[in-house]
Amino acid sequence: MAFPAEVLSEQEEVVLHLRPHGKSVVGPVLVLVLTLAGLIMAWVLLPGNEGGRIGLALVAAIMLYHAVRYGVHPIVQWRCTHYVLTGERLLTQSGILVRERRDLPLNRVNDHALTQSLLDRVFGTGTLVIDSIGEQSARLSGVPHAQRVQTTLYELIELSPDEDEEEDAEVSA
Repeated sequence: MAFPAEVLSEQEEVVLHLRPHGKSVVGPVLVLVLTLAGLIMAWVLLPGNEGGRIGLALVAAIMLYHAVRYGVHPIVQWRCTHYVLTGERLLTQSGILVRERRDLPLNRVNDHALTQSLLDRVFGTGTLVIDSIGEQSARLSGVPHAQRVQTTLYELIELSPDEDEEEDAEVSA
């Protein structure tokens, strides 16, 4: 599912459009492969009589449940997760049937921290936690090229005009 452009204002330009790193779908793909292997193994090993067909149907139902629950659902969830950084705000969107979208204005950001495990450092990913004035915060997990994203975020925050400067410009106009 693509990120809808109609949520952006006319002056807003997308600086970065990311989704979590592809390493997060390795586990679900492995689950799909293993469930398929289990189903094939049951088909080959179970006898061809009525009891074997009932057993095969039972194994197929169990494998289908696990494939959908632990394979297909995480992959679709990953596909529907977006992190969009514009010149004015950070937008996060996630959800398959019920969508959640959060906006965090850059002029309200007062802290951002990057956490990387050893595996994250190998892949160049990380978790970026962005805190703002008040209770708002955003947690971006599995961000690809995490250090570059954090640097870009810092540059945009420094270039972003403060609310006081915007109000002064409106009053003087």
